[in-house]
Amino acid sequence: MKLISPAPLPQKSFTDPTKAWEYLDEIYRRNTAFIREHFKALVQGTAPMGKVRAFYPQIQVSAISYHSATSSMPFGFLHSPGVYRTTITATELYRNYLVTQLSLVIKNHNCAIEIGESTTPIPLHFAANGSDELDHIAAGTADLPLRDLFDSPDLGHMDDEISNGTLIPPEGGPYPLAAFTAPRMDYSLHRLNHYTATDPEHFQNFVIFTNYQFYIDEFCRLAKQYMADGHPVYDSFTEPGNAITYNKRLGGKSEGTPAKRSPQMPAYHLASKGNRGVTMINIGVGPSNAKTATDHVAVLRPHAWLMLGHCAGLRNSQALGDYVLGHAYMREDHVLDADLPLSVPIPALAEVQVALEQAVAEITRLKGFEMKRVMRTGTVATIDNRNWELWNQKEIVRRLSQSRAIALDMESATIAANGFRFRVPYGTLLCVSDKPLHGELKLPGMASEFYRTQVNQHLQIGLKAMEILREQPSERIHSRKLRSFAETAFQ
Repeated sequence: MKLISPAPLPQKSFTDPTKAWEYLDEIYRRNTAFIREHFKALVQGTAPMGKVRAFYPQIQVSAISYHSATSSMPFGFLHSPGVYRTTITATELYRNYLVTQLSLVIKNHNCAIEIGESTTPIPLHFAANGSDELDHIAAGTADLPLRDLFDSPDLGHMDDEISNGTLIPPEGGPYPLAAFTAPRMDYSLHRLNHYTATDPEHFQNFVIFTNYQFYIDEFCRLAKQYMADGHPVYDSFTEPGNAITYNKRLGGKSEGTPAKRSPQMPAYHLASKGNRGVTMINIGVGPSNAKTATDHVAVLRPHAWLMLGHCAGLRNSQALGDYVLGHAYMREDHVLDADLPLSVPIPALAEVQVALEQAVAEITRLKGFEMKRVMRTGTVATIDNRNWELWNQKEIVRRLSQSRAIALDMESATIAANGFRFRVPYGTLLCVSDKPLHGELKLPGMASEFYRTQVNQHLQIGLKAMEILREQPSERIHSRKLRSFAETAFQ
């Protein structure tokens, strides 16, 4: 079948990162508009006389020596001589990120950035605006299936070989310049909208995951209070459905309509300039949900994510309401076994650990040994069976004891392991809500009282930790512990 494509655009060289981004944006906008125009014509009854195809823009850069930036830099340099490439999507969404990453490469290697068109087609599904309809109406207007007229998503372009460290490029490249290709990013951007009922541009660079709606309710209460009080840092609050409440100092208006039904993983965004606010997502219960959420949030390249939730305390010395600062993880969640072998250790990140400990001290107003009364640091065991108590008790208790675990949940190790895999700084602060090994199970009345007294303080600690991390330079937060031998230059 004949291919219908826009006229090829030339590859151009840039030493100004902003000018490089502008050409990326020009290519992306033109090529996605080309696909949408032909789709619109199809809906109106005029089928294209061939297959419509346009390509993602591409960044290419070459290194001519082994020269690298100072060893304290966790990203921003090319690991070996050769050619490096990555495809790009959603150029407006990633503008600040791309300009920052390109600036580092240009500065560290004194090189030019080549911008042009790639050979990777843009699928119709990813070129379409949110208002476009990809349904049976379009398919019914032509004798040929929609896939014969436009490119569709190709799973072969959407694997995680780069992040998993299993991609083996040829000597001299092309090496990957970024952790994700454009199709992989597009896939996750669309999934985020589906699962959270908010558009990707609302997501902030500091993300809190929780496994209970109680935390979301408190987050919403605080966020709306901040907006009404004219908070000096946070400018707006966005809820599922892209319903936005603006800060009183910015007029205090509201726009959008809240989602009629709660999505699978509702997300709420307390926004600040430069996306330096806090996003909170209720991922629900279980490692599968934890993996799904982090798989997709990772493409936004956040600066940190935390798990705040409830856990089973495993030590008799713990009390309901005590905190657990995860310092190691016993991984029995199994959802990441194929991507990240169990033999790979998940290290604690000092920058995040210190921020969490400092936040606990500030919010509880406890110090030293007094703080040890309400918080323990140690191994968190994450399991994939919510009814683990019904297993052979001797067998599971032996494993928990051998690992020196102090708490057990169903999400924390998954979130930490995916943070390690995707080079996103991670941390865990849990609250003991029951002690099943010691006969203290949650009962409805006990749970209600517990939630009322503990959720507010726990959330305040999480927000304080994010504030502490936000004040640090990004190169400090993105620990070198997360970088492999031959790492991508982009964070």
